[in-house]
Amino acid sequence: MPRWTPTQFDTTISQPEPEVQGRVRVDVLGAPIDVLSWAATEEHIARWAAQRESRYVCICNVHSVVTASEDRELDLAIRGADLATPDGTPVAWMLRQLGHPGQKRINGPDLMLRYFHHAAPRGEGIYLYGSSRQTLDLLRQRLQSSFPDLRIVGAYSPPFRPLTPDEDAEVVRQINASGARTVWVSLGCPKQEKWMADHRGRIQAVMIGVGAAFDYHAGTVSRAPRWMQKRGLEWLHRLWAEPGRLWRRYLHTNSVFLWRAALALLERRFSQGPHASKMR
Repeated sequence: MPRWTPTQFDTTISQPEPEVQGRVRVDVLGAPIDVLSWAATEEHIARWAAQRESRYVCICNVHSVVTASEDRELDLAIRGADLATPDGTPVAWMLRQLGHPGQKRINGPDLMLRYFHHAAPRGEGIYLYGSSRQTLDLLRQRLQSSFPDLRIVGAYSPPFRPLTPDEDAEVVRQINASGARTVWVSLGCPKQEKWMADHRGRIQAVMIGVGAAFDYHAGTVSRAPRWMQKRGLEWLHRLWAEPGRLWRRYLHTNSVFLWRAALALLERRFSQGPHASKMR
């Protein structure tokens, strides 16, 4: 496979289609979540990336679903996403309860590795946006060790303060000039979703918000063992690792999600109304 350079990429930007063909979205407590397989998720991203379409993908867990009901800007970002995948075991479980029994959890950390496994032999450029400089350096080293042919065409650690318009324009210019086909965004919810929505049409690549994935893959934060992930207990592992930062979030969002989910399923049981529609 030949190694590509940024100048070998077409610099024009393709206009995104109004909707994903054959798209099926389900209302999960007010948030429209896509019914997707792993293969379909990767295929959508790869197809858009090949055409350099400006798209973005939200990966929605309990925190983002509940927060969207309280944050209008986040709600609009998720509704406007080209894909909103069911991250978090409870979100995928709700989709199964609402008529899609085969739905699996489509999470950010695993999506990164699965996608890079196929992007590397294609010579497809990827860009890393978010986290600290130290984490990005470690992440690049680990990714290159795992995927020697992976083309990491750039990385940027934004400051904690908002960028000025000139700074933001320069970052957009650098990303586009790099020839990146996908931009992996690790800013945390809701910041990353709002950032991606604001930059659609400006960044000539597919943006994917992956939350804490950079920290996991860099090794700066330990991820839950696989048995905990399979049993929907990854949140418990994160709470144990970072109790001071996360206990209020989980107390609020988990409680709200469980309560609203119970009410929604009871209502569905008695009404048996449709909850999904095909987006054409």
